[in-house]
Amino acid sequence: MGFVFSAFKLVSFLFLGVLALNCFTELGSNAQLLPEPEVRTLQTVFSKLQHPNAGTIGRNLCNDSSWNYNRSKLVESRIECNCSDGNETICHVTQILIKGHNLPGILPPELGNLTHLEVMSLLGNRLSGPIPGEIGDISTLEGLVLEDNLFGGSLPSNLGNLGGLSRLLLSSNNFTGRIPESFGYLKNLTDFRIDGSSLSGRIPDFIGNWTKLTRLDMQGTSMEGPIPSTISELKNLTYLRITDLSGRSSDFPNLEGMKDMEELVLRNCLLTGSIPPYIGEMTSLTTLDLSFNRLYGQIPQELQGLTKLDYLFLTNNSLTGAVPGWVLESDNNIDLSYNNFTSSSQTSCQQANVNLVSSSSSSTDSSVSWCFRKDLPCLTKPTHHSLFINCGGEHMEVDGNDYEEDLSTNGPSNFLNSANKWAYSSTGVYLGNDSAHYTARTSSAVSGPAFYNSARLAPQSLRYYGLCLLRGNYTVKLHFAEIMYSDKKTFESHGRRLFDVSIQGQVVLEDFNIMEKAGGVGRGIVEEFNVEVKGSTLEIHLYWRGKGTTAIPDRGVYGPLISAITVTPNFKVDTGEGLSAGVIAGIVIGSCVILILILIILRLKGYLGGKHNENSVLLVHFSVVKNNVLTWIGLQERKYPWR
Repeated sequence: MGFVFSAFKLVSFLFLGVLALNCFTELGSNAQLLPEPEVRTLQTVFSKLQHPNAGTIGRNLCNDSSWNYNRSKLVESRIECNCSDGNETICHVTQILIKGHNLPGILPPELGNLTHLEVMSLLGNRLSGPIPGEIGDISTLEGLVLEDNLFGGSLPSNLGNLGGLSRLLLSSNNFTGRIPESFGYLKNLTDFRIDGSSLSGRIPDFIGNWTKLTRLDMQGTSMEGPIPSTISELKNLTYLRITDLSGRSSDFPNLEGMKDMEELVLRNCLLTGSIPPYIGEMTSLTTLDLSFNRLYGQIPQELQGLTKLDYLFLTNNSLTGAVPGWVLESDNNIDLSYNNFTSSSQTSCQQANVNLVSSSSSSTDSSVSWCFRKDLPCLTKPTHHSLFINCGGEHMEVDGNDYEEDLSTNGPSNFLNSANKWAYSSTGVYLGNDSAHYTARTSSAVSGPAFYNSARLAPQSLRYYGLCLLRGNYTVKLHFAEIMYSDKKTFESHGRRLFDVSIQGQVVLEDFNIMEKAGGVGRGIVEEFNVEVKGSTLEIHLYWRGKGTTAIPDRGVYGPLISAITVTPNFKVDTGEGLSAGVIAGIVIGSCVILILILIILRLKGYLGGKHNENSVLLVHFSVVKNNVLTWIGLQERKYPWR
């Protein structure tokens, strides 16, 4: 009996121990809970974001691992809390990251009730509507990331209340209006991005207040220059990208003292004057893009000291002098095309990774190679009258026409000449992905001819040339198909590719969106134009002005894209193959008519049975002229004494 009793006590003790342990565990897991008001706010916020799991949010959200995952580098979810308020029993959400979830809702004003929130990141969704001003009430907010969505409207001035805000990323949305003056109070900003929006007005002077700024992105907005002089206060900048400004031209901004600069992009900013030599002191510089401005003078010798420089883009300026020897000997990607340099010893417009097409000040000097000269003149008699290119793809026959292959993978600063019949020039490097490709191919089904399965693209500028063409009017067909985005109902299909197209210097397509025009991805479309070639060269220029998205579905898929080019004459071409049957028949009929007229005249003159002077001889003159047309000149009577 004693043994049984002891065993019973042991079992009871173990049972009570397990029960106590369970209770303790349950108590511990439930100790760190969200306050009920915060739970209700989060449920409302996620419901209006149209998150499918909004209904699962409860007080134990901070311990719910189902909200924290990385499905890929494109899709991520994370909820972080802070439970360190005294006895660690009450928690507050401090970070919300919902990336690439295809959320189609809005950003609700209830967000302003999350008064402990430090970071809010909703990159890569389909959220629309305005930014609610109530976000300006979250005094703890340090990071607001809303890139690659469909937000619109004006930026709320209340955001200027966020004195602790360090990151404000708003790129690739549809914001309009001006940057509010209240943003001048955001003195803790280190990262500010508004690429690809429709914000307008002048770049505000108050950006000089952002002295802690290390990155400033203002590419492809609708803003006006000049770049304010206060930018000189931003000594900590490492990335500065401002492009495509409207307004009046201005001098190069004072960037002296920005010793830590790594990427400097001031493209198409209406800048005049010379390139400042002090840029050579930015010894950490890897990318320098000053293309599509109005800069003149020589390339500063000081740039030779930029030992970390990988990309130098100075295309489309008015730079003069000789091309420096260190440039020609460089292994870096350098584009000097479309400038006014004097001739130098180089004989090729593509020397290593240096693009020099149309870079000479001369347009007529026969001692300068044709590809250096303006308009790329033909050195022989023009003979071409049609052009078929499979951009980014192999040779193929379509509708009886041979589309030539275009398989070169080079792109950052490249000029390729195909047997003096056609050529292309490509400029630029992809943001955040300098290893991205310059050709694309898809294995998915694409409607239309097979050349839609491939394409050539560029991050900035892509020019195709038809060379040695006969003068006249042509039909130019540009073939496009969006093959880099998906039609799945995921954020991979949310990319927006916008670019401009010019032909012979005239803009024919502005903010062109292939997917929008075709009604989806993988659908071939044709844009057709009548074009006059007055010299011997046809130029088709595709240019990215910073619009659209740059990070969806991945970095390195934006910029102009084209599948094929078709050029055919709108005039009769003399192929040199002899006269056609119709022409020959016309000559015969015409000759017969002339002969009948001659006989009639002879009869009326009396030479065919009529009266005439027997000592006179009638001479009938004919002449054979061009195209084998027999022409009658006239009659002449001469008198001779007959013996």
